[in-house]
Amino acid sequence: MEIKLDGRAAVITGGSKGLGLAMAKRFAASGADVAMLARGQEALDAAQAEVAAVAKGKVLAIACDVSKADSIQRAYDAVMKGFGKIDIVVNNAGQSRTGAFETVTDEIWQEDLDLKLFAAIRLTRLAWPQMRARKWGRVINVLNTGAKAPRAGSAPTTISRAAGMALTKVLAGEGAPDNVLVNAMLVGIIVSDQIKRRHEASSANRTLEETIAEAGKGVPMGRMGTAEEFANLACFLSSDQGGYITGTAINVDGGMSPVV
Repeated sequence: MEIKLDGRAAVITGGSKGLGLAMAKRFAASGADVAMLARGQEALDAAQAEVAAVAKGKVLAIACDVSKADSIQRAYDAVMKGFGKIDIVVNNAGQSRTGAFETVTDEIWQEDLDLKLFAAIRLTRLAWPQMRARKWGRVINVLNTGAKAPRAGSAPTTISRAAGMALTKVLAGEGAPDNVLVNAMLVGIIVSDQIKRRHEASSANRTLEETIAEAGKGVPMGRMGTAEEFANLACFLSSDQGGYITGTAINVDGGMSPVV
């Protein structure tokens, strides 16, 4: 199946690395104009060059701290100036942050909620009216499988992500009459920058490839997933081919989650 996003304009938070970069490349290669939001300008510049190499449309790289409302507003204004519209919002910013409940301070709770939940609320709220007015829109909230099956010691991330799943369902119900479709993609064990950082911080005497292979042994499919596999599903959900799918939370985890 050839998936086309010709004429669509997408904005992806956390877009300079890992899953965000993979989605930006997949969307751009499928014909969409793509704006990547992230905090680090150097990483954004490198990502922009990489995405531009496969793009059929425009590519923007915008420095933005999505945990701040004013920064989101400025980024939104820049995307609108560059593209004139937003059809697709991918709320992807945030990395796993976990600890024992009694060690999680108010400050950590607030930082996590601002980065993962409020960022999605604020950016989607800005783009929402135009999507409804045009009777076409897509919102993808990137969460993790802990949103469905939280484990002990997984706060604050799984709680922020569970709230994101509730947000997905609420928005799906409100957007459906206007063909604004909202879905969540739940990350399992996927090769990403977070895995690479953990490997670099580890004292284990093994290569990155060995670390990836070891981590994949606990997955029913016997391996870790790739960012490209994740991006393929995001592209489908953002296309006309995915036009009857909304209000879902799809595990992208090789069958690892105990919850459907």
